[in-house]
Formats: sequence, structure tokens, C-alpha cells
Amino acid sequence: MNSYRTATSVRDTCQESVPAQMLGDPSNCESQHQLPAGPSTNAKDAAGPEIPTPFLLIDLDVVDRQYRRLAAALPQATIHYAVKANPSAEIVRTLSSLGSNFDVASPGEIDLCLELGVDPWRISYGNTVKKERDIAYAAARGIAVYAVDCESELDKIIRAAPGSTVHVRTATCGTGADWPLSRKFGCSTDEAFRLMVRADHGGLRVGASFHVGSQQRNHHAWDRPIAEVAELFGRLAASGITPVAINLGGGFPGSYLDPSAGIGVYGAQISAALFESFGATSPPIVAVEPGRYLVADAGVIECEVVLISERDCSPGRRWVYLHAGLFNGLTEALGEAIKYRISCSADDSDRGPVVLAGPTCDSADVLYEKFEYPLPVSLRIGDRVRIHSAAAYTASYSSVGFNGFEPMKTYFTRSTGQAFDGR
Repeated sequence: MNSYRTATSVRDTCQESVPAQMLGDPSNCESQHQLPAGPSTNAKDAAGPEIPTPFLLIDLDVVDRQYRRLAAALPQATIHYAVKANPSAEIVRTLSSLGSNFDVASPGEIDLCLELGVDPWRISYGNTVKKERDIAYAAARGIAVYAVDCESELDKIIRAAPGSTVHVRTATCGTGADWPLSRKFGCSTDEAFRLMVRADHGGLRVGASFHVGSQQRNHHAWDRPIAEVAELFGRLAASGITPVAINLGGGFPGSYLDPSAGIGVYGAQISAALFESFGATSPPIVAVEPGRYLVADAGVIECEVVLISERDCSPGRRWVYLHAGLFNGLTEALGEAIKYRISCSADDSDRGPVVLAGPTCDSADVLYEKFEYPLPVSLRIGDRVRIHSAAAYTASYSSVGFNGFEPMKTYFTRSTGQAFDGR
């Protein structure tokens, strides 16, 4: 692995040895700025002498840095880390020590946070699809903030978590997001008004939430939902109901192939939208639920080339099969939605387009076919490949044992030189 042309530290993965046509404008990759020197991402240095691929290496100091950047960009907001992005205990501990709150999707994530010492009041149950017994369990453990987007879910909260706070989730169009969330979640503002009135009459405190879509590359995407929530809150105030919170959701991007603005641009635009819609009387609580932004850039997946094939049924196309695919860590390549930055150990300036696929016997396990990555012509079976900004929605998506492949292991390091065993 020492043959990599990439610089050896996690901090350098955004700026070295990735072809310009793959990376886009380097100024869009925040990971390259103001980072301390760090240890090698070489597995021998970080996690032991011989580490089987594929594995994910996470620099916890990058998680620390991303949290601080977001807090500086949106100082008025309470940060709730979306645990689903990467539920590793090491990440939860790191963010908890910085003062982060947490957004959870299940009793399992509630237990994880509580067992790591997170106070119940710092946890919100943001999944809009919950069993009533799970709501009762959460309430018994002290969780007091929930999300809903329909009447039947609200009625569960009224029965199982009396006196709690409920955020009614409104729908957004998801335009500009590489991973839209518009079809499954949310209701109209008219329906949200009716639900909030019902919640108030049921003894609950009320707020509103929305999500503009994951990996949202349009920093204006929050403008319209914020304005709609402000109008909704005005209607509620006229009915004698005072909302307590607006939850702006997540969507802040990681550093992938398609460029996006820095977090400061997002923070400035969101702050301007809040002021334009609410003036100086914004809700008592403004929350955000980042997952990807906080952890994605902290991780690199290391895998190897299992097979290279030029098949007569696909003339002129070079197929490269990696030991990481849709079913063992790269699910977000589904539909070629998330395009990761990729570098490899082959030292060759002569590059050609390839189709990238995973190792399983499922024909759906093709990562990128329409978008053809330019990889070295000299690439050989056994060469190592690195997939950058890969700590979000990868290891947690990895299947338990599809085709007999083990779930991807995770190792942790810090730019200060500490290393942690795999999980």
C-alpha cells in the first residue's frame, strides 16, 4: 500500500493524486483546508500489520473539525447528529464530548446513545415511522421529542408519550439533492397546521421540521421551506398556539465528485432565510440534523481489484470488479446517485474509462456504468483502490453476510497519532 500516489494522511485525500476531471474544483473540497499533520492511512500504520480489504478508516479529528465548522456556520442552531449516518460508538463519543445532540431512528440507536452517556434530553426520535411500543419505550427512557407527518402517527405520540414535543414534518421537493427524500416523507403545510392543532389539543408542544434531501448541493434549498414554516407558524399564532421549534433537517454535503459550496455559504444563506422569514423573532429552538456532513469526509474505504474483464458481450469496455459493492458498503452508488472520489495504487498517467462493479453474484451489484470513471490503464488484479469521503452511509449499510461476505470492518485513527482497533 506504500505505492499509493496519494499523500499518506487522511487530511490529504481531497487534494492529491485524484485526477482533476474526477475531483472537480479543489476549492470545493473543504477537507483540504487548515488541517493538522496526520498519521498514515496505510493500514499497517493505522490498524495493524495485515488488514484484509475492504475496510473503512475514520479520522475522528476530522469529525471534530466538521462539527466545529458547522457550529460556527450556524451558531443559532442546535446540532443533532443523525446517528444513522454512522452509528459507531467512537463517533458518538467524539460528538457527545463536543456538546452535540443526537437524532435517532430506532430503539437500538436510543440505547446506543444512552449507554454512551448521552442525556435523554439531548436525543430526538426523528423517524416518522415508529411502532407505538417503541414510542412508549423511548418515553420511558426519557426521550421527549418526536417527529410525525400524519394523523395516525401523531395519535401514537399522544397516547404513548404524553406531554412531549412533536415536530410535524412538511414535504419538500428535494430538487438539488443527490439523494432526495421527497417521496416517502412529509405532508403539506395545510395538513401540518391541522396536525399541530390536534397535537396542541392533545397536550403536546409543537414544532415543524423538514428535510431538503441528502447531499443537497443547492444552498438556497432551505429558502422556500423556511418561508412556508414561517407562514405556518403565523397561522398557528393566530389560533393561539405558540410553536417551540423549527428543525431544518440535514442535507449538508460531503466532498464527492460533484462540487458543492463550503459550509460557510450554507450557513450564511440559511441564516439570511431565517431572518427574512422570521425577522428577529425566530422560534426559541432552531435545530439541524446533519449526518453526512459531520462524518463523510473523515473516512476512506480501502479495497482491492478482484477482477478486470473485457467481455465480448460488452466490446470496448473495461470492467473493474472491486471487493466492495452495493451490498457491502457502497449502497449509495445505487442509481449512481453518490459519486465518490476514487484513487488507486497504480502509478500511471495514461487513464481510460471503466465500468465499476462489486464482487457478489447479484447482477444489480454494478456501481457505475453510465458514468465511466477514468482509472489507470496499468491497473491490475490485486491493486488497491481508495474510495474517499466514505464514512457516511457505508459501513452501516453493509449487509450482514450476503454471498458470505463479511460486513465491512471499521478502524479509527486521529491526526494526533492515536489508533483504535476495528469494529
